[in-house]
Amino acid sequence: MRILEDLKQDMEEIWESATEGWRRLRQQAAGALTRFKPGDKASAAAGVRNDFDLPSPNWALLAGDVFEDSKKIVIRLEVPGMEKGDFDIEVRDDVLIVRGEKRFESESGDGRYRVLQCAYGSFSRTIPLPAPIIVDQGNATYHNGVLKIELAKAKPAKTREAQIKVS
Repeated sequence: MRILEDLKQDMEEIWESATEGWRRLRQQAAGALTRFKPGDKASAAAGVRNDFDLPSPNWALLAGDVFEDSKKIVIRLEVPGMEKGDFDIEVRDDVLIVRGEKRFESESGDGRYRVLQCAYGSFSRTIPLPAPIIVDQGNATYHNGVLKIELAKAKPAKTREAQIKVS
């Protein structure tokens, strides 16, 4: 009977460990998962049929990095297949919002798609900023499928000390 109790306890610990690992994975990946909504210019992919008769995906992973030092915050997003004019970048309060539209370009010829896994359409990615920034000193570049946004950090306000007498 003791063996069954030990086995039950071991299985519960394994299940808790697996559940915690899955929870952490979901939390870390949640910010990178982005929904693509069909737009006027990008919905041509919806009409493409492939051998598996599967719809094109509406979700995709926009992997990104956020780096911070004493002077700036640097955000890099992997968004291949776009042009630099396809992005709309906005800072609202303490959040960076990157919007864009990935357009579908069909191959010409008599062939057909066998696999269609890329997401197309408009997207919006929201990234919380770790520190206040100077909005008008932002800079963005797009090269080799990577959007790099540099934001100058605002200097923290100096704290003032004063003694208040109790009357």
